[in-house]
Amino acid sequence: MHTMATSHLLYLHGFRSSPQSFKAQRMAAAVRERHPAVNWWCPQLPPSPRAAMALLREGVAQWPAGQMAVVGSSLGGFYATSLAEDTGCRAVLLNPAVHAARDLARHVGDQSGWHDPQQQFFFAPEYVDELRALQRESITHPQRYFCVIAKGDEVLDWREMTARYPGSRIKLLEAGDHALSDFDSHIDDVLAFLDLC
Repeated sequence: MHTMATSHLLYLHGFRSSPQSFKAQRMAAAVRERHPAVNWWCPQLPPSPRAAMALLREGVAQWPAGQMAVVGSSLGGFYATSLAEDTGCRAVLLNPAVHAARDLARHVGDQSGWHDPQQQFFFAPEYVDELRALQRESITHPQRYFCVIAKGDEVLDWREMTARYPGSRIKLLEAGDHALSDFDSHIDDVLAFLDLC
């Protein structure tokens, strides 16, 4: 594990979500209040996974690798895993998508934003291939990951999520939901793991 405190934090929202999401807003507020020195970035991710990862890689290129961390929710957790494997940073995953290509194949077509239905986008068939290209066979450093996983997730299977991160720290909730509506009760654990400066 790196010993330096985290100075740069990236938050990645899920499919059809945005930086306006409940969890993103809660995290932003907590970081602002408790860790004002931390560089916080929560970008709106483009629908194309390849474009999303290009945006993220460019955005964190100048960040100190040993002092950055990423939090990802759902599809954002899938991206966060890819980024954490690339950079070696620590990652917090909130009900992370594990088989993103398989699960999102059925969502090809016109989509609207969860928080702003006026935000329309087209989820193209090639995006499924882009997700497949980002899939990692396994994680290399389980100690860098902390997963909050709800058995009550109505979108993703908690068994698949836990199996994807063997050896990682996992907070398994007996109930809960995909949105982690009780996120406030997990923020302290998330912040403690991130070790923010």
